[in-house]
Amino acid sequence: MALSLIVLESESQNTMTPEAARRFVKKWGVVLEGGRGPIPNLAETVAGESIRGSWWGHPKGQEIFWLSRSVREWREVLVCRVVSGKVTYVHRRLWPALVRLAPRLDSDRLAALHEVHTAAGRHELRIIPFPRWVPPDVRKAAKRLTEADAARMLGDWVTHTSSIRSSSGQPNRRSQPTKAQPRTEKVSRSAARLRG
Repeated sequence: MALSLIVLESESQNTMTPEAARRFVKKWGVVLEGGRGPIPNLAETVAGESIRGSWWGHPKGQEIFWLSRSVREWREVLVCRVVSGKVTYVHRRLWPALVRLAPRLDSDRLAALHEVHTAAGRHELRIIPFPRWVPPDVRKAAKRLTEADAARMLGDWVTHTSSIRSSSGQPNRRSQPTKAQPRTEKVSRSAARLRG
């Protein structure tokens, strides 16, 4: 039985509240917003079933959207793409482990994603490069962890993800942000939905 189905059986409710969605993320520590992967995902938990295709087409798509936005706005969660390049929520208790293992991970996928609603009514996705988003207390806590402890805290996905650097230790060669300011992408409402 797939992990997401096990999670669905134990976590699903008829209607999930924003508080329940946050408790779900806090409990699991690392959660996908949607999509398939080696960790639980919020969309299928809200839906109460496995979702084929985009969660936008699911009858609970609107509920999934509002709950995912509630989690994205929570200060205790890092929104990034660390697990297989998919939108991932990482609870603050695991940030030190993530920072400790950063040399083994693709730093582009550790960038924090923040949605901003402009005065003009546009949605923008601001990308804050790693390690600019890391608070000082998290840096200190990360230094106290061994790599093995950090990997244990994060779970098995960290050794099986495509976010890991190559076996030679070289990073994936992708463009890095060069400006001191976060990158900003203007996102139409329909494009924002597709990004999930």
